[in-house]
Amino acid sequence: MTDDRDPEATLEQWQAEMRAEHEDAIENPDPDADHRIEGVTQVNYRLYYDYDPEEGLQRARTVEVDELTDPELRSCACGVRGMTPEEALAHVEAAHSQS
Repeated sequence: MTDDRDPEATLEQWQAEMRAEHEDAIENPDPDADHRIEGVTQVNYRLYYDYDPEEGLQRARTVEVDELTDPELRSCACGVRGMTPEEALAHVEAAHSQS
């Protein structure tokens, strides 16, 4: 028995459903959930080492090589993930308007 489904069409349908669910979760937050927006960012450092014959390599100093920036994607403590800054703002505004 063969599967006559078009894999591309199936993927596109699934993606559309996920986008719709994501948009609904942003626009209609759970009124009983805790809504705190959070994000993760990384700052890189250059590390310099000194050599000690008895201790081996010892960190001598660090220099920050990147500025701290806001993350491109954010999430909410209620479980909504992968929001743009604009979506995160809309989500938390919608949560506060329900209060």
